[in-house]
Amino acid sequence: DLFRLYNGVSFHPKAYIFQNEDDGTFIIGSSNLSSSALTTGVEWNLAMKESAEPSTFQEAMEQFIHIFHHEQTIPVNHETIKTYQANFEKFHKENPKLAEKWSGLEEKTLMFPVNEDQEKEPSPLLVREEIEEYSTIIKPLPVQEEALESLNQSREEGYNKAIVVLATGLGKTYLAAFFAKTFQRILFVAHREEILHQAKRSFERVISNKTTGLYYGPEKNPDADIVFASVTTLSMKQHLSAFKSKAFDLIIIDEFHHAAANTYQRVLEYFNPGFLLGITATPDRMDNKDIYELCDGNVAYQMHFTEAIEKHWLAPFKYYGVYDETDYTKVKWLGTKYDREELLAVQLREDIAEKIFSAWKKHKQTRTLVFCSSIKQAVYLSNYFNSHGAKTVALHSGQIEIGRKDAISLLEKGELDAIFTVDLFNEGVDIPAVDTLLFVRPTESLTVFTQQVGRGLRRHPEKTHCTIIDLIGNYRNADLKLSLLDTSRNEQKKAKLVDPIPPELCEIKLELNVINLLKELAQKRQPRKEKLLFAYQELKEELGRRPSYLELHLYGNADSKEYKQEFKSYAGFLNWSDELSQDEIGVFEKYKAWLEEVESTSMSKSYKMVVLLAMLERGAENWYLPITPEQVAPFFKDYYQQKKYRMVIEFSREKSKGAWLDDETKLISQIKTMPMTKWSGSSKGLVEFQDNVFMLTFEIAVKHQGLLFHLTKEICEYRMHEYFERKEQQ
Repeated sequence: DLFRLYNGVSFHPKAYIFQNEDDGTFIIGSSNLSSSALTTGVEWNLAMKESAEPSTFQEAMEQFIHIFHHEQTIPVNHETIKTYQANFEKFHKENPKLAEKWSGLEEKTLMFPVNEDQEKEPSPLLVREEIEEYSTIIKPLPVQEEALESLNQSREEGYNKAIVVLATGLGKTYLAAFFAKTFQRILFVAHREEILHQAKRSFERVISNKTTGLYYGPEKNPDADIVFASVTTLSMKQHLSAFKSKAFDLIIIDEFHHAAANTYQRVLEYFNPGFLLGITATPDRMDNKDIYELCDGNVAYQMHFTEAIEKHWLAPFKYYGVYDETDYTKVKWLGTKYDREELLAVQLREDIAEKIFSAWKKHKQTRTLVFCSSIKQAVYLSNYFNSHGAKTVALHSGQIEIGRKDAISLLEKGELDAIFTVDLFNEGVDIPAVDTLLFVRPTESLTVFTQQVGRGLRRHPEKTHCTIIDLIGNYRNADLKLSLLDTSRNEQKKAKLVDPIPPELCEIKLELNVINLLKELAQKRQPRKEKLLFAYQELKEELGRRPSYLELHLYGNADSKEYKQEFKSYAGFLNWSDELSQDEIGVFEKYKAWLEEVESTSMSKSYKMVVLLAMLERGAENWYLPITPEQVAPFFKDYYQQKKYRMVIEFSREKSKGAWLDDETKLISQIKTMPMTKWSGSSKGLVEFQDNVFMLTFEIAVKHQGLLFHLTKEICEYRMHEYFERKEQQ
């Protein structure tokens, strides 16, 4: 991950940052990285030393890391270069004279100031909130007591990692503080400065006998008992090395659904805490990253917001699905979101604004948060609402007339009807008095939608319920989002969900056009093969190589089970999509039945794949050779005992709790019966178990051994991971 390409607005920083153990240098100027610019050319630059201007240097480092890992960047590798080149050549072939015109437009943009009404790029910096003083020590809520009991039980069972999933509004930060009381040194890691300040205040209310300190851009206190660190800062090598790997007894990762990101991974790989706690309000994979393995599969406690509503811990909702006639199929999809300019072209229309305003007037209560796609849309709709008698403000990073804290205060007092925002209120900011949510953006991420719904569900003395007004058009995920409000937990039903069952005291009302649209979308989904290929290509570009089956499951944008359903095996998909080499094609065609058998053999237990994994452990030249139960037994035992969660998931329902693994006779007998005998009987003759020997029944040519080994291992590793993940969820 050494190079990344920025896709988005005009991007023209010219700077150099050098840092070593003793000092650093930050250079800003007009110099290009060329021979003349750096030697004989006339250039002006400004250089400063870290030792002379430490705060400026550190802010430059913070900004660099923020931009480097920005969502609009992509890695530069063989695959992304190939795609970029193809798109570049296609564009210039179709628009041969546009490059010359574009150079002129770009120069004009750089030479003249930007109009005030043009959208400003959101700043990564956030304003610090004023510190509130508290004089009382708080006690856990019932939901926090339940979660604490589960966490303490996990520790007693020998776990040193756990995830807690608490819906927004149930106090996951306070839960972490209560749990942290029994630890000596604690590190709390988050991705936003504002969350750090809020967490610090929460912990200080719960734990009064420890020192607390912040560790981020302008402020670094590494010696405090409880350190609240920005993951952006902490992930830098020089900051990680400021701490010993075992410096903390407890590490808490806030918004744990981000934890598969590179910045978090560097932190998690460096530290070796006594206990790792991940807390999140959204268990769904964000950016399609899996967090299951990061905590050894130990989800200590879960409380979905629909369940919390039924327990009266969160406010109920009344959801109104309003028909949006915009044709989103005409808007370019960029993999994870719609093209900003094309989306604006269909959004900034008076007839759309009139429809939104009318729906809001009809269903609203008193205090509204409006979630928009962009700053331009937020400003446009706020102006429209104000011109029709409402009192609203568009709150965004470029807003200078009113600050966020003042806007929230005015909304709470009832002096503002609504705040229009983009992403400022997704995580970490709570306004319990909000009783109306208005969604005027297509739902690109179900996780973000869940976070935003949570903004209105906190209980408040003046609130009986939260009104959710949601524009539903033919955008992606429109026919899936209602599953988040459903309590039936019926997967087959969710695939064509237009009649969800809401929690107790909640209502879901859909306009007739919305119902018809959802039925139509369910019937006219993007062709599955095309969708699977697109998801695969996206991940291939991200990794710079062909992803393994497990990587496709963990990081891909499509449901990995669909590859087997559509192509019978992952290898079958790779063959269909021309991703196999000529040698691999020959192997696939010759051993297709075997690959499909490994892919589809039933797994009520994980035993079959453990035996296959034991065979594969012997290497590419020997993996397919016959094997006995006695040879498998040591690997079989170690596989389960080396990971606590495997033991719990596989044997928790047995009276013996898997104690037979330590009895060699019983262990060998189990392996003989299931999986060896059972797999032999169900494999259509591809494997057999006779005379105490388990073997493949088909010949494998020497030249095919290695390739078949790798294709088989990919399926085996995927199936093992997917099995434990599925069982844990059950």
